Amino acid sequence: MGKTAAIEVKGVTKRYRRVAQSHKFLTLKSAFVGGNLFKLLNPSDVFTALEDVDLEIGRGETFGLIGANGAGKSTLMKLVAGTTKPTEGTVQLNGKISALIELGAGFHPEISGRENVYINGIMLGLTREEIEARFDDIVAFAELEEFIDAPVKNYSSGMYMRLGFSVAIHVDPDILVIDEVLAVGDEAFVHKCLDKIGEFKRRGKTILLVTHGMETVRRLCDRAAWIDHGKVKAVGDPMRVVDRYLNWVGEQEEAELTRVEKKRVEQAGEGSDTKEEVEIATEAPTGPEGEEAPYEPGRWGNQAVRIEGVRFLDEEGHAGHVFATGDAMTMEIAWSAETAVKDFAFGIGLFNANGVSCYGTNTDVERFKAGSLEGEGAVQIQIPSLDLVIGTYYLDVAVHSRDGRPYDYHRGLYSFRVHSRYGDVGVARLAHTWGFRGGVSWKQLGGIDCERDPDLVRGD
Repeated sequence: MGKTAAIEVKGVTKRYRRVAQSHKFLTLKSAFVGGNLFKLLNPSDVFTALEDVDLEIGRGETFGLIGANGAGKSTLMKLVAGTTKPTEGTVQLNGKISALIELGAGFHPEISGRENVYINGIMLGLTREEIEARFDDIVAFAELEEFIDAPVKNYSSGMYMRLGFSVAIHVDPDILVIDEVLAVGDEAFVHKCLDKIGEFKRRGKTILLVTHGMETVRRLCDRAAWIDHGKVKAVGDPMRVVDRYLNWVGEQEEAELTRVEKKRVEQAGEGSDTKEEVEIATEAPTGPEGEEAPYEPGRWGNQAVRIEGVRFLDEEGHAGHVFATGDAMTMEIAWSAETAVKDFAFGIGLFNANGVSCYGTNTDVERFKAGSLEGEGAVQIQIPSLDLVIGTYYLDVAVHSRDGRPYDYHRGLYSFRVHSRYGDVGVARLAHTWGFRGGVSWKQLGGIDCERDPDLVRGD
């Protein structure tokens, strides 16, 4: 192990046995008699959580682990923390470790918080004298002075987690392992936890962090690793690793949105091979007593003009479903008409995931005078900057007469997703700049480097 390394993971593989009916009564004795337990199982009976993982984390380094749920991050954390052992390979540590993985996992519900502090402190490597010296700080940090002598079974989940966090953090380890456990109380307590972690970082402690907060990784970590299906896919600069991971997430979302959209369209009748097979309502659905129905996917109209499909195109003309705030987008509506139609208008309506209308327009209100429509073609709505906040958006598209009679109305059959590096809320991201007067200057804003991000304005 290198002198500057705090954690070294070398050739680590971790396998778990699945629940298999054919081996329901397999015992430890039979495993010894028959050989290695895993050799007795079929490949389908064994789940490989990690496979041949190599990582070295330096002393004083804050290292982030990212990846999808089930990728193997928590398994790796447990191996580093020593709560489980690798099937193959080795994990070496240089220094005392404290793990914030399953807070309060060792608490006994029938005894008091005071007694649990002593028991857990000893389990984490403290002497009784060290626990006594730190006891008041542990209780004060957890904000449990009034309840420390009550049985832990009477604690709320928040109190339980706060005490577990406080005990683990006051061990004062050389290596701190954190696995997405910061939701341990109200907003003020979370800030206190983050301040404590920041203190560890300033003191040159080694921190291994698992989180789904990409901005946290960008802001706090010196290096990061992306794990997928038990394998390390990328390691290095947090910005680059996060970008690679988010690109992969976008690909997964693209595939899922495409699959869901195809299913919605087919259910609405668009997937039928011939016009005779299509079963499409001629009137819009209504709710009780003739009220407008809730926003749900559907299709209706007399089919004098048909909408054959909708595509979302990026700046280069590639179809997709995942965009970023500020991207250029073109909505393309393919149409067909067997006979000439002279009274027509094309329209769109944009809704967020809660069914709230974000925007709507049509060619009639924008003063396009209908001429004639026959055969087949496409209508494009070109948006130079998609100024929407992060979220999933649903599109209504329609071709109708100028007085609103629908020829073909598609409600909520098409959707796209917007990603954003900003944390703004609402619906639209309004074009804006910031101005400042007086003695104010910025080096960083929101964890984003101003010099590398031209969209951020520096105050003078």
